[in-house]
Amino acid sequence: MDFSTDAQASVIAILPEILMAALAVVVLAFDLLWRRAQRHDIGYVAGFGLLGIAAIVFLVGIPPQSGELSDQLVLGGMVRHDDMAQIFRVMVLLAGGIGALITMGIPRLRARGDFYAILIVSIIGASLASAAADLIMVFLALETLSITLYMLAGYLRDDDASAEAGLKYFLFGAFASAMTLYGLSLVYGLTGKTNIYELGRLVATNGLNEPPVIIALGLVMVGFAFKISAVPFHFWTPDVYEGAPTSITAVLSTASKAAGIGLLLRFLLAVFPPAELLGAAEAVADYSGLWVQLVVVLSVVSMTLGNLLALVQTNIKRLLAYSTIAHAGYVLMGVAAISTDKSGDGAAAVAFYMFMYVLSNMLAFAVVILFTRATGSEQIRDLAGFSRRSPWLGLAMTLALLSLAGIPPAAGFVGKFLLFRAAVDAGLVWLALVAVANVIVGLYYYLIIVKVMYMEDSPSEEPVPVDLPFKWALAISAAGVLLFGTILVTPLLDWATDAAHALYVLL
Repeated sequence: MDFSTDAQASVIAILPEILMAALAVVVLAFDLLWRRAQRHDIGYVAGFGLLGIAAIVFLVGIPPQSGELSDQLVLGGMVRHDDMAQIFRVMVLLAGGIGALITMGIPRLRARGDFYAILIVSIIGASLASAAADLIMVFLALETLSITLYMLAGYLRDDDASAEAGLKYFLFGAFASAMTLYGLSLVYGLTGKTNIYELGRLVATNGLNEPPVIIALGLVMVGFAFKISAVPFHFWTPDVYEGAPTSITAVLSTASKAAGIGLLLRFLLAVFPPAELLGAAEAVADYSGLWVQLVVVLSVVSMTLGNLLALVQTNIKRLLAYSTIAHAGYVLMGVAAISTDKSGDGAAAVAFYMFMYVLSNMLAFAVVILFTRATGSEQIRDLAGFSRRSPWLGLAMTLALLSLAGIPPAAGFVGKFLLFRAAVDAGLVWLALVAVANVIVGLYYYLIIVKVMYMEDSPSEEPVPVDLPFKWALAISAAGVLLFGTILVTPLLDWATDAAHALYVLL
């Protein structure tokens, strides 16, 4: 490949990040040049800009490739340009775009161009994490995502809850980042490589001293578990979700989690690969069994503890926080299946599930913002009669909850089915049974909210106003949840399957 072709491939590979950086500059320029009344519409620029970039990523896709790893690595091996990167990029861009639109419903944030610019930078970090193929890029992407989210969680400095949320998130995040960096430095010290595919081959074939490798794996998993809110690194989640601005809570629960899961899939298979994937007869070490056991334990405790603690919540944001911990457990079930299921069904199930989860959670949080703005409350009991006050919002919330619970025709049903099938095919039948039991528990507390909205009397019959940006956010999210659960299942699943197959190309 000559220099011009190589440069062109590199630009195409990071085109989403280039466009987002330009969008952040545009948003800041408008914040400086527009009058205050005009700045109330700056969220449209950020929101539709991110959604437009998501459409570009989806439509452009990846150029024809030979199927070899060297053909997909760009920027000196820092980034891998494949379908797995693209599908997770679209997820985080959708989350960021919808998050920007629903931020317009928060009066203290609507006209703050700097807030939207920081939000865009956080999505740049999430997007890069989805495609990272080098230890340096892994850490830079995660820290770009994390530091900006610390700022956004505590952005409302005159609000004690927001300030507390930002501080707690920062303290827990700093600890997790330090552990992750130490783990990455151990891996580098053992191999002398930073490219995750090169060091993965060395880990598998060089007979390294086993205890340091195991310690490095454990330390790195701390960072990933924190990022996806897996037990026991979930303590920050309820308090931060409750205290942060609700639109940032939505982005935290979707874009941050999607980026963490996408990176976890790539990192585990590349750095600690099953020996047979390398095609190397001289392989002397296979750590895949170890991380599968670790992921299985995290899956069980996350889904169980998350669901049990969600049962007793009275605050809707805290309930959704514990719900997202439980969903981390479901997704980890698919991650555990990627080592033994070489067909790629496990990775495809994870990608599909995360896509539907992003849309479902954004839909739920959009309704929560409208409900909180109208009532001044985040208590579940105050949702009483919500369906009579605003039938369409009640229906939207019900659709989101049914999708999260895994009830057809919402996309969550297909996502959970694919995860269960992947676990069974990988020989993890008992784990699938534990997940089914947890789904029943989750169904209970989701349906309690539906019961309150539809079966209890409301103290007020005044309709909840829905602004234009919310109409866009609700329409995009609800359409995705319905369509990807019915007529668009096959196209999305085919894309996720292609992405999974690319993930297994390690040579």
